[in-house]
Order: sequence, then structure tokens, then C-alpha cells
Amino acid sequence: MTADQIILDPLLPWPVVWAALALVLLAVILAAWRGLSGWWLRGLAGLALLAALLNPSLQEEERDPLTDIVVAVVDESASQRIGDRAEQAAAALARLEAEVATRPNTELRVARVGDAEGDGGSLVMGALAEAMAQEPQGRIAGVVMITDGRIHDVPSAPQLPAPLHTLLTGHQDDWDRRLVVKNAPAFGILDEELTLTIRIEDQGEAPTVDTVPLTIAVDGGAPMKFDVPVNEDMELPLVLPHGGMNVLQFETPESEGELTNRNNAAVVQINGVRDRLRVLLVSGEPHAGERTWRNLLKSDASVDLVHFTILRPPEKQDGVPVEELSLIAFPTYELFVEKLEDFDLVIFDRYRRQGILPNEYLQNVADYVTRGGAVLVAGGPEYASAESVYRSPLGDVLPGAPTARLIEEGFVPRLSELGQRHPVTEGLEDLAPQPTAEDGTPGWGRWFRQIDVTPSPDATSIMEGPENRPLLLLQRVGEGRAALLATDQSWLWDRGYEGGGPQLELLRRLAHWLMKEPELEEEALWVEPAGQTMRIIRRTLGEEVPPLTITGPDGTETVVELQQISPGRFELQWEAPEIGLYKLTDGEESTVIALGPTAPREFEQTIATGELLTPVVEPTNGGVLRIEDGLPTLRDVREGRPASGRGWIGITPREAYLTADIRILPLLPAWAFLLLSALLILGAWVREGRR
Repeated sequence: MTADQIILDPLLPWPVVWAALALVLLAVILAAWRGLSGWWLRGLAGLALLAALLNPSLQEEERDPLTDIVVAVVDESASQRIGDRAEQAAAALARLEAEVATRPNTELRVARVGDAEGDGGSLVMGALAEAMAQEPQGRIAGVVMITDGRIHDVPSAPQLPAPLHTLLTGHQDDWDRRLVVKNAPAFGILDEELTLTIRIEDQGEAPTVDTVPLTIAVDGGAPMKFDVPVNEDMELPLVLPHGGMNVLQFETPESEGELTNRNNAAVVQINGVRDRLRVLLVSGEPHAGERTWRNLLKSDASVDLVHFTILRPPEKQDGVPVEELSLIAFPTYELFVEKLEDFDLVIFDRYRRQGILPNEYLQNVADYVTRGGAVLVAGGPEYASAESVYRSPLGDVLPGAPTARLIEEGFVPRLSELGQRHPVTEGLEDLAPQPTAEDGTPGWGRWFRQIDVTPSPDATSIMEGPENRPLLLLQRVGEGRAALLATDQSWLWDRGYEGGGPQLELLRRLAHWLMKEPELEEEALWVEPAGQTMRIIRRTLGEEVPPLTITGPDGTETVVELQQISPGRFELQWEAPEIGLYKLTDGEESTVIALGPTAPREFEQTIATGELLTPVVEPTNGGVLRIEDGLPTLRDVREGRPASGRGWIGITPREAYLTADIRILPLLPAWAFLLLSALLILGAWVREGRR
């Protein structure tokens, strides 16, 4: 198309032109005041001279018209996949595409927005700003956002040169139920009560109920069921059941009609730590390793040690009165009757029955183990004798019976086949001061004495001595655990004999296994998350593990196979498709893990609303329309006029163009203006001369 317009290019600066115009007006006024009949001809002559000074030209432009652009931003975040919102959005976009296709000189640009990285939510405004930056602002005729209104970057809305409209998905009568766990600590002290605040809140047009079911499961175990009030904060007192990571899963069942169950569950991971480890060490016959035990336990600031030691055996007769053997009476009754349950671990180091501790006290220790306590016996020659602690009520919980045989020869302790897999001794050979020999002999020093024992049916032998005889035995007894170290020579590792060995690590693991620390469980399944990547770890004493089923936040199940990386340890790196709560089970072990928050930001508020966008839409004269009320038509509106109404939305035509060619021609040559001016002055002179 062509467009013509007159342009001015003054021959003199504008101030001079305005001054000349003033002189012309003054001359015309003076002529009229004097009664000259040709005053108007004088004025026209002056205007002709002024026109010559303005140098008017005719500009002809060849213009290529540019299309108007309508920008559509489609929210495809997780909350837009609830119910039929995705279908509503697709229908709205199809209608908009059809409306734009029927309009001449109009194009549609579509920008789609998924979930932001991490838990950023719906960053629709950022996507809109990016889409607008790719187009000339002078061509944008309108913006249409297809969303549920749950946008998390509204303050980042760009300046809009045209009306903004929101087509809202969802339904007016939608409702949803959400489970929220507040003030959950990352750490908790064992045996001390901590408090969680739980709230189940209803959003939208929810049915009226007073209470709803709530289940609480610990470490994937059997859930406990409760009825809790709705829309009220409820304080839950909690005592952590064990050390290490405690995984608490809270869940309320999905109700008929609610939007989604993605926010009906929450996982809280609290690391249970012991305030102090309380150990009772009972030392019998004095020997070279006794101080090693004491130094080992006292070196740990988190250990409260009570050391009961027998420095003078009863058979020693030296005439010293009994009342002069000690400054105070040792509180055996308080330790073995009243305060026994306060200890986390009881250690008997080369203790023999000498009548100092009656059988009733030892029976108390056996009962303490059965109820969940832990006992460790480090035996020397006395364990093989008639005075062995095994031949007391404590023998019922010990994992090995002495045969009365004493093996006294140098030997290098070895891990048994199960010991290669057991978490107490797994990888222990890698901690030896010297590398493993070619014949498989571990690179640590020798011991020189072992008590021959017969393992009980439920015992597990994880270390062996000469003739593959059991050296370190473990056993579960009722709710508790017991261990037997059938030698009194482990102190040689601590003293560095022949290079020594990892005594500290061995005894640390042994103590943690006895106290049921989760990281030392023989059969365990856990996950180490890193972003959306899971490192799945399965430990077992078996040769293989069954396939693992992973249930995602949306209920989809994925079956994977774990790969063996070392004896008894299977792992897999698995990339999760989205953040949320995942449940893992192989039929034997189960666990749950939350990648990101259990209920992502997209599911904190799920009811569709236009309230968040109203402050951005209103200044542009746009509108917020619900798709369920009908898909709107598209109209042209003038700039500044209301751009939405019942069943329609408006865009502002921009009439943008691209100039292809420009031609500039003077209206008249300069001599023509001078000739015209002269003729007008002559006419004025002739007219005035006739008077």
C-alpha cells in the first residue's frame, strides 16, 4: 500500500520563521487599521513567502503491512493436570487458534510453561516476558493466558502494551483436602518427647465434616489410625523409636470429589540422636586389655561409662579385713536392679562367676536383653571354665556355648562368608593397616587365644579363628541383642602389634548394631536423594534380592532391578520423573522418600482462582473468564476501551507496517512561491490605487 503526507523542511531556523510570521501578522493588522482595501492580499503574499521558507514537500511511502500478534501463554504445570483442566486448556487454545485464523492480518504465538526446576512452581509471567521479548512491542495486539490462576511469579509481570486476558480452567465447585505438617525438626533426642503440629485443611467448596481419618506409619511399617479434626492445628507428641533416620509418613485417604490426593500425604524425616550413650562395663579378672576397653569408651565424649571392676578375686587370702577393701560399697543393687534399664549397653569383660554378682542380678540382665537391651561378652579363659558366665542365667541369651577347649596359637582373624556381607564387618578388611595378602589373609595383626564355642541355632558367626571356629557371634534375643567375642586378645590391635587392626571401628559398629542403629541392620532398604535422582541401596545377607517396585506420586508403578556392587550390597541410580512422595518395596523391605517437598508448591493451593491475576489484568482493561462458562469470541477494540465482556475478549489492532520505499517531491519550486507572492502584492497595489 501507499501513504502520502506533506512534510516541512524550513530553510531557516524555526525561531526565525516564527518571527517572520509575527511580522507578517503585524503588517496585515497595520494595513487593515489604515483602511487599505488590499490588506488581505498583502497577508496572502506574506503567507506565500512564509510557505517558501517552510519548504513544503510531498512524501510518498510504499508500506508493507505487518500482522498483529496475539500471544497465548498456556500453563502446563502439574496443577494443570488435575481433573479435566488439561482438556479445558486444549479446547480454549483450539478456539483461540480458530478465532485468530479467521481474522486478516493477525498471527498467534503460543508459549507453553511446564514445572519450574526444583520446586519453583508455575513461572507463567517469566514465560510471558520471554515470549514478548521475541516480538516487536508495536505489533502485540493482545495477550491470552490459559491457566488455573495458581501462578507463583505474579510480581514479575512485564509491562503490557495490549489487553491481557485470563481464561481460567477448573470449576467453580472444586474442592480439595490438604495435609500439612508444621515445625518438624531435622534432629531429635532419643527418649525425649518432641512435638509436631499437624493440620488437615479443606479448600474450596468442600463438604462439611468434623473429623477425617489419619494414618501414621514409621519407617514404612504398619500404619496407626486416628480420627482428627478438620481445619484445626493438632499437636502430636512424639518419641523417636530408634537412632538414625526415622521416616514418619502421615496420610489421609482421598475423599470422593476432591481434586487430587497429591497433597494428602506428608513425609517427615527426623534424625534420632542419642544425647548420651550409657554403658555399664563389668570387668572381671584383671588383664592387659582391661585398660583398652576403658580408654576406648572414655575417649568418646558422648559415652557415659559406669565401670564395675573386680580388683581382688575372692580366692585371694591376705588377711585384709573386708571392710577395708574399699572406701565405699559399690552400688550393685542400684546398677543391676534399679538402674539397669537406663543403660544402652552392658559389657562383660573376662567376667567369671565368683559370687560377687548373684544369679538374681544376672537374671535381671538376661531379662533386660529380652525386653530390648544389649549385652556384649568379651571372653577369656574363664569363659571356658566351670565359672563361665555362660553357666548362669545370662547363658540363655548368649549366642555361643563354651566347649571347655582353649585354642592358644597365633592366628589372623578372618571374616566369615556372612561376615563379608554383615554390616558390622562389611569392608573391615579395607581398613586394615596393610593390604590383603594374595591368599586372602587380611592385612592386620595376629591374636593368640580363642575360646572354642558352639554357636546357638539363632546365632550368626561373622568372624572366624583357627579351624574356621566362630570368633565373633551375634544373636537377636526377643526384643534385644547379644554378642560374644570369643577372645581377650583384641587389645593387640589397639596396641599396634604387627601393625594392629581396626579395633575402634569394629567395636563401634558392634556397639551400634547392639543398640539397633538402622545403618547397621542386616536387611535394609534406603534411599539417598540428590535432586530428582535416587541412589537406592539394598543390603542383605542373601545372595540376591527381588525386583523393586517404585510407586510414584501419581500412583504409577515402576519395577527395577538392583545391581550387586559388593557382597550383600545392591544399588541403583534412578532418575525420578517428578518431585513428590515415592514408595519403594521389594516385598520384604519397604521405605518411603520425599523428593523435594511431599506436596510440591503446585499442590499447596489447588483451587483455580483469578484473584492473583486481577491486579495485572485490570490495568490493561482485560478480563478473567472461566472456561466452564463458555469459550469466548475475539473482537477488535480501540485502545483504552474496555476489552472484555460476557462471552468475548478484545484485542487492539496495531496497524503496524514496514516502510519499503520513500519518495519526496517539493510541492512548488521556490520561484513559484516568489511569483505568487509578487502577483499578490501587485494585486494589492492595483486595488488600493483605484481608490
